Amino acid sequence: MRIDKFLWCVRLFKTRSLATEALRREQVHLNGRSVKPSAEVKEGDLFALREPPIWRSWRITTLPASRVGAKLVPGLITEETSFADLDKLEVARMARAQHRDAGLGRPTKRDRRDMDRMFGE
Repeated sequence: MRIDKFLWCVRLFKTRSLATEALRREQVHLNGRSVKPSAEVKEGDLFALREPPIWRSWRITTLPASRVGAKLVPGLITEETSFADLDKLEVARMARAQHRDAGLGRPTKRDRRDMDRMFGE
């Protein structure tokens, strides 16, 4: 199975073209090296996906016939990212969330309630 199709099948990307673009930008490695979207994957291969500031890695246990439901994904791949790296990722996410300027992006639940009180709805 092609790696771009596999990444889409295990729901790491919303569309196959997004998976292809990530492969072209070298944000995905297969067995320690960057590959083209047409590279073939097989059971036992290790692939890594760049999620700044870390590389998350998974081992392929089974190849799906087609796109699978989210509940079936853990039976197809096993995560091998260290807990220390996952902690770094969580800290980075929290830091980005704290530095969001008020009024930018979608309103939070609290913002929505404040607006409802202000406009009397």
